[in-house]
Amino acid sequence: MENANIRRGQIWHGLYLLIVAGWPFFCIAQQGMQAEVRELKLSTALGPAYPLGKAGEVWALRIRERSGGRIAARHVPGAGLSQRDPTRELAALKEGGIDLAVGSAQVWSQQITELNLFSLPWLARNEAALDALVGDASVREMLTQRLERSGVVAVEWAGNGFLELATRFAAHQPADLDRSRIRTVRSPLIEDTLIALHAAPATMTAAEARSAAASGMLDGQLTSIAAYAATRSYADGFVHLLLWEAHADALVFAVNQTVWNALTEVDRDAVREAAKDAARLASALGRELTGDSALAALATQGAVVHRLTPAGKAFYSQATEAVYKKWSAAIGADLVRAAEAAVAEPNAVQ
Repeated sequence: MENANIRRGQIWHGLYLLIVAGWPFFCIAQQGMQAEVRELKLSTALGPAYPLGKAGEVWALRIRERSGGRIAARHVPGAGLSQRDPTRELAALKEGGIDLAVGSAQVWSQQITELNLFSLPWLARNEAALDALVGDASVREMLTQRLERSGVVAVEWAGNGFLELATRFAAHQPADLDRSRIRTVRSPLIEDTLIALHAAPATMTAAEARSAAASGMLDGQLTSIAAYAATRSYADGFVHLLLWEAHADALVFAVNQTVWNALTEVDRDAVREAAKDAARLASALGRELTGDSALAALATQGAVVHRLTPAGKAFYSQATEAVYKKWSAAIGADLVRAAEAAVAEPNAVQ
């Protein structure tokens, strides 16, 4: 009995030593397992009711799925990671306050001149041309290289529709805009376009715009179809919606350079493929929000929707030719030539 007790004591003592000796390695292993799962902050300026916000929501979800749970991306809409200011988003992404973002090329063009490419007046004149533009390998490569020089890695691109023209009156030709006051996004290129059409561009908040419209101090605004419907701009007196497709926009799926460099090749592939998934779903939502059914619904609300003909677009384009040339020089001749080649065939479709 005594020998048995001794043997049991020796066994327990040995197990104790084994546990004590192995505990640091167990802790290290646990820390390693925890380190494998990292949370990344993903920013969008809009919520998932819009294609841009939907792209961010889906990208975050797909990153987790495609990485097998190794990466957890947290979607923060409404520019919540850049002080509720979309114009600060790119800077925050470059500096590391944001890890990933789906940005608007129009908004980011304030910091990256080359992104004004998509806003060149009537460069892409229809959805097919915009799809061709964002899908062109040469255009993507040149823009991606430019972003990388700023500390941002673009992993995917997608079309984000057009800014259309909502007004109190019909504006089927440039002369119709003479001396009108039009609310626009903060973009020197787009402001130059309105000035070339003898309109007065105005930047203001949504609340300021409603007040100005109510007092008759605002004649119209540039807006996406989705925003026009969501804000019920027709109720503010802007009953005429001209689908003129003057200024296109693109979604930029981007990653902070330091974050990208820290990812393994497997996880980079997961992030990239997740972005492609999100781009497809965002594009599908965009088509739904701008399709015939959506336009018909607007008509029942009192909106008068008019689609500018190819001849009408050519007329407007001629009136803004000087703006196109000025900004083409700023963007870069090689990039603009590649873009023009990409859109030539779809633009020719009547």
